[in-house]
Amino acid sequence: MTSSVRYLGSGARYLDAPNFSISVGGTTFAYRDLGPRTGVPLILLNHWGAVLDNFDPRIVDGLASKHRVIATNYRGIGASGGKAPVTIDEMARDAIALIRALGFEKVDLLGFSLGGFVAQDIALKAPDLVRKLILTGTGPAGGKGIDKVGQVSWPLMIKGLLTLRDPKFYLFFTSTANGRRAAKAFLERLKERKADRDKGPTPGAFLRQLKAIKAWGQQAPQDLGSIRIPVLIANGDNDIMVPTAHSADMARRIPGSQLVLYDDAGHGGIFQNYADFVPKALSFLDA
Repeated sequence: MTSSVRYLGSGARYLDAPNFSISVGGTTFAYRDLGPRTGVPLILLNHWGAVLDNFDPRIVDGLASKHRVIATNYRGIGASGGKAPVTIDEMARDAIALIRALGFEKVDLLGFSLGGFVAQDIALKAPDLVRKLILTGTGPAGGKGIDKVGQVSWPLMIKGLLTLRDPKFYLFFTSTANGRRAAKAFLERLKERKADRDKGPTPGAFLRQLKAIKAWGQQAPQDLGSIRIPVLIANGDNDIMVPTAHSADMARRIPGSQLVLYDDAGHGGIFQNYADFVPKALSFLDA
């Protein structure tokens, strides 16, 4: 990994985005950076076990056509150094420190799944840092069933091993013909980058992140009513990992938030419907 001020301007693709790294408090964080240099940058925070190559390139490219987009890794994941935190609190503090180390005084956040937990926590911890917030496939602290993500996931991960499929085929998408088509297309997109790929998560980091998810589901609810910035919430109508009801709950609790639910879609609803989600996200960010 190299740290550099080089970047890819608008028109560049995530496929070609170089790997960068920056030292924050003695820990190296891996990231990729593309899009125009104007306006407020958008920080992407991804799911349990995700590395830089788990961001959907169609979504990254679509957002980077208008905005500077920075995809990041959590501590202890992929090419980022250190040990994976076992709390969302630590992940949020890491992300805030990373954002400040990159020199940003104001950012937009897009959090998917675990990343949505982290994004909420950042918005509450550092309200002056965040301009707009996009929460996808996610839920609030203390949300019923969030502490059961592992119990829901393990059988489908085993099914993935037995059927030689990526578990996300079963975890992120519905079992309808539409969902299966979308799953196949999404997993193909994740393989498009051939060179300089990030390394996968270690089993230890994967389990430590699961501890953080479980603790988030068991902790006291946060005061989402105190979030006073524009918030866009999106999910599929049949999310089995972070139940869709949590998206509606967050929308009720966050003043003035917008809710988008996709029909016949699961946890990865924004990946299945990227052609609709990207324009909605751009419109939200540019409003």
